[in-house]
Amino acid sequence: MSRRRAGQGLGYLAEDAAERAVYVVSVAAELAGMHPQTLRQYDRLGLVSPARTRGRGRRYSHRDVERLRRIQSLSQEGINLEGIRRILALEARVEELETDNARMRSREAVVQRIFAAAAD
Repeated sequence: MSRRRAGQGLGYLAEDAAERAVYVVSVAAELAGMHPQTLRQYDRLGLVSPARTRGRGRRYSHRDVERLRRIQSLSQEGINLEGIRRILALEARVEELETDNARMRSREAVVQRIFAAAAD
């Protein structure tokens, strides 16, 4: 099966689509089910950091919208904004550590194959 290029066909997303900052505040707010002012407040508090245009307008990515939904979910569970900030920071750190761990396990597997081949 051949690999399709970005922009070909409906429903196809480029590999970097989740990171592209394309949504203005009003659209991102609608996608996240929030009021636009809430998004601005979360930006000021550092809970989400949208990209900026030259005119300093906010542009949200799909990943930002998912983060906003996560914030909303935690808030609805009764967690205050400082607690949410800490949870998100810890989740990001866990993700970094898991990535580092996977990379180190991959390197270890290569080393093990080299030593196994040398022993034969």
